[in-house]
This record gives sequence, structure tokens and C-alpha cells, in this order.
Amino acid sequence: MRYLFLIFHFFAIAFSLQGQDNTMLKKGKVSYISSQNVYVKFESTEGINIGDTLFLNRKGQMIPSLVVDNKSSISCVCTPISSVEISISDEIFTQKVEIEKIQVEKLLLLQENRATPETHQPHEIEDPDPPIQMAKELPKPIFKQRINGRVSIASYNIISGSRTNHRMRYTFAMRGDNLGNSRLSMDSYITFRHTLNEWEEVKNNINNALKVYSLALKYDFNKTTSLTLGRKINPKISSMGSIDGLQFEKGFGNFLFGVLLGSRPDYFDYSLNLNLFQYGAYFTHESNTNNKFLHSTIAFIEQRNNSKIDRRFIYFQHTNSIFKNLNLFSSVEISLYENINEEPKNVLDLTNLYVSLRYRFSKKLNFSASYDNRKNIHYFETFKTFIDSLIEKESRQGVRLSANYRLFKNITWGINTGWRFQKSEKNLSKNLNSYLTFSRVPLLNIRTTITANFLKTNYLESRIFGIRISKEIVSNKLDGNINFRMVDYKYLNYESATHQNVMGINLSMRIIKKLTLYVNYEGTFDSQNIVYNRFYTKIIQRF
Repeated sequence: MRYLFLIFHFFAIAFSLQGQDNTMLKKGKVSYISSQNVYVKFESTEGINIGDTLFLNRKGQMIPSLVVDNKSSISCVCTPISSVEISISDEIFTQKVEIEKIQVEKLLLLQENRATPETHQPHEIEDPDPPIQMAKELPKPIFKQRINGRVSIASYNIISGSRTNHRMRYTFAMRGDNLGNSRLSMDSYITFRHTLNEWEEVKNNINNALKVYSLALKYDFNKTTSLTLGRKINPKISSMGSIDGLQFEKGFGNFLFGVLLGSRPDYFDYSLNLNLFQYGAYFTHESNTNNKFLHSTIAFIEQRNNSKIDRRFIYFQHTNSIFKNLNLFSSVEISLYENINEEPKNVLDLTNLYVSLRYRFSKKLNFSASYDNRKNIHYFETFKTFIDSLIEKESRQGVRLSANYRLFKNITWGINTGWRFQKSEKNLSKNLNSYLTFSRVPLLNIRTTITANFLKTNYLESRIFGIRISKEIVSNKLDGNINFRMVDYKYLNYESATHQNVMGINLSMRIIKKLTLYVNYEGTFDSQNIVYNRFYTKIIQRF
């Protein structure tokens, strides 16, 4: 009976293999190779399934080299799984039938071995060509998807004896890098704002309410080459703001070359304005070794208005941390063109200089300083009717210094001051601010900050003293703080002074893991018995 079953089983398998190709192999050729995939063309892909392993014949040895990701009637899209070099027109084989044949032969030998009398010792079967197992782990994708974003709804409400105002703000922000592990990425930041009972302003011009700060698609040709289409701020030339159009980048080791072609957002409502044409190129060097970061960008930009030159300038940006505990940031703009009284000419005019330094003396003491020297930027076509603005090149200068020191484990003291001045002294301002923070008050488990601020300008003097107390009410669920400020200020052109007491309450509640609700109230009570109530509510869903 055992032999009858064996004979029947053998013939059943033989007939099942009879319809297969006489060569017992399917052979194809490599037709195309991309940076991620290998395309193999067959006479027919019948019998080849997604997930099957394909093989290269190297000196008579079948080497597992590809895994089938997708297929059509005559071709397969595959992912390489070995370090063996694959070239166009290389012959590729599938061993599916051969493996089945080996398994049949092995089964017959095992059955024959089991039929051997018990007095004989069973002999070990040597498999000269064992089945090739499919790779258990596929190679990691070159591009990996990363998505984060948020949707929020906020309301701003002001209620006072003489004024009531309700404003709404809706925000959608999303960044999706390499969607579906592909080469395509997207970036968006869009808001819609309106005031209740003032819908006419929105109907007259939707762009008064709708603001698109970023909306762009990016395609990565490879790890060093990309093309961006849409509105996006380029971090390498960030002071230019949003750029509408095309941005192309190509990297060469630590160097990167980029070009931009498009337009600037409209000056009045931030909408798309193709009349404000601009183009330019930039060159970047970047290195990051041994925790020392160095980044420099130089760019040439020309901006136009209705085909006429509006502005032409050179932009330079530099960031580094090459010295221990020291971080430097600087940006410079040099105008190359002017057109006064219809007389265009090339110039070299420093219109922007900003330098910022941060130094960490120790774990307890940090210091920072910045210097800002900016002139009024002249767009000669956009503002060509403002003759006075072409003549007066007022320079605005500002110096800021700040430091903070950790006095004890949970106590930090900080101070910062700023001085802004111009040649005409029209916008002179001096500011001094100091704070003392107790990060954890014993027994009460609260955080407290005490602040003092002094401000003096050409028309105003003010003093503000405040205290803020924060506490986690429910662990990882509900946080809250209360604050109180005393404000004294007076206008120098008038002899009257004003005193205000400002009280605020803020709550933030995590409803579920990524859904958070914020509720804030601020009340202002001044010396003239006028009360201002402000309510701010916001709900954010992150993803």
C-alpha cells in the first residue's frame, strides 16, 4: 500500500510539472535601471508573483539578486537585494520550477529511505543544490516618509464698555517628507482670518482673510538634487521671505548650488502677483563635523516690477559654531542698482547688516549680543512716486545684550537690554528687562517667575512689574498658570499718566494624545475705571 501511494504521488507531481517550460527556468533581461529599481522584461510574467526572488547566473551559480515589487504582463519592477552589480541586458532567471523539482526529488528519497528495513541505519541525504531561500529582510528604502502637522481653530474676543470684537482664525500646517517613501514631499502653512459681522471685507477680497505662507511640492531626483514648485521660504536665503515659483538645488559634497525663478507675494494682501518677477542664484557651503557646524550662503538676486528692474542685490548669510560654546549668525545685503530721476546706475550700497553672538561661559552662565543696522530698502519701480524715500536713506541701528545665570539648582536670574537709534533720533528707544525664575518651589511644586521691564522712547515711558505662577494640575493632562502685572506709563507730550492692573488665567488641557485645548483670559483694569476683557480660545489637533 505504501508503494502504491508513492507511485501515485510521483505521477501526480510529474503531470503537474508537465505544463511548465521545458527549460524549467524563466529567463528575462534587464531593460532599465533607476536609482531605486531594476526593470526586467520577460516574454511572459505568468507564474511570477510579487515577492518572488529573481537570480543572476554568475559562472554557473544562481545568485539571489532581485525581489519582485510589481509586475505587468511582460515586465517586473524589482528591488536589488545583493551587492552584485547589475547591468542593462543582464540575463535574469526565476528558479521557482527548479526548486519544486528539487523538493520532489528530496521527497522521493526520503520516502525510499523510510522504506529501508529497520536493521539498516538510515543514511543522510546530501542535497547538492539546496533550495534558495527568499531574503527575509528587504533593503531599507532610500527615502523614508515623515509626516507632521496640525489643524487649529482659534477665537479672539475683546469685550469692553465701548467696544466688542470677535475674530476667528483657522490654521492648517503640514510637512510631509517623502510621501509613501517616494521622492515627493510637500509643505504647507495656510491661515484664514475674519471678524464676525464683517464678512463684506472678505467678500471684497478673499486675500484679506486667506493667507498662504507656504504651499509647495518638492521632488528629490536623488539625495543631493531637488526641485521645489510653489510658495516656500528658502532657509538658505531666509530674509527674502516667501518665494513663489521654482527652486532648484544640486549638491556636490559639502557644496550646494541653487537657482530660483518666480515672483514675490503682493505687498498689500500677500497674494500671488506675477508682475513682481524675480530670479537669482545662490551658492552654499556646509559642514558638520565633531559637533562643529559651519554654513555659508552667497546669493545674487534681481527683482522686477512689470519687466522693469525694481531691485538688484547680493545676499550673504553665515552661521557657525566652530569655536567651543560660541554660536555666530550674520546676514548682509548689498544693493547693486539704483534709479533716481530716471537715471539707472550700478552702485554698492550696504542696506542690511545683522550679527548675533551667543556664548556659553559655563553650565550656569550664558551671554548673547546682537547688532542690527538696516537702511530703508528702495524698490525703485514699486515706490517710484515716493521721491522723498529715494533721497532719505535713514539707517536704523540697534544693539541688544542679554545674559542669564543659574544662581542655584532651581533658581535662574536673567537680564536683557536693547538700544535702538537712528541718525535723526526719530525712533530712539531704550529697554531694560529682568526676570527671576524659580523652576520648582519646594512643597508647592509650582514654577514662579518675577519680571520687571523699563521702556523709554521719544514719546513714551513705562514701567511694568509682574509675577507668573505655573502648575501641572493633572499629570500629563491639565496645566495652568495665573499672572498679574502692574503697568505705569505716560506719554511725554502729555502730562497725564495711566496706571493699569492686568490679571490673566491660562489653561491647557490635553483631551487625547494629540488633541489640545487652550483657554486664556486677560482682564485690564485701569485708573479711569475702564475694564477690558480679552478671551482667547484655541483647539489644536496634531498629526
